[in-house]
Amino acid sequence: MYVYYRRLSFSRFLIHFDNSAVGRTIRNLRNKKGVSQDVLSGFAGIARNHLTMIENGDKQANFETLWKIANALDMRPSELVALIEAEIEQNS
Repeated sequence: MYVYYRRLSFSRFLIHFDNSAVGRTIRNLRNKKGVSQDVLSGFAGIARNHLTMIENGDKQANFETLWKIANALDMRPSELVALIEAEIEQNS
């Protein structure tokens, strides 16, 4: 019995992570909701300066932080990630 492996190309699905796109997306969503960084960071349970650094693209948010921010924005984490992906694709 032979097992053949075919090499799959997933390169068309690769999206390179972009801290700036994450920050722009979160800032745009926050502004659309009409809330300050203080309010959003409070709802998310993170420090305001942490949110500021994420929005400025100076700090990479881990998934737990993105999850908290998504919940604070009243959206599913998958929706936030999809919007971030769209922002990256639009600006690449």
